[in-house]
Amino acid sequence: MFEHQQKDHIAAVMKANPEFRRLYQHHQELDSKVRDAELGVLPMHGDTLLGMKREKLQVKERLTRMWGQLGSA
Repeated sequence: MFEHQQKDHIAAVMKANPEFRRLYQHHQELDSKVRDAELGVLPMHGDTLLGMKREKLQVKERLTRMWGQLGSA
């Protein structure tokens, strides 16, 4: 997420905005768990995996909105 942004800019936003930092870290955790489940490293019921994917998408959408608001501010 935000691969095309400079890491120092992302770090500055995370330092200045605790909510953005919390959501960003949560998205990273979800991404890791989803990836591990899809690889079979982390056993998980299909419904649980689907729920995590939905939550990950919702967090990403919220982060994207926040990023856009920060850029236009």
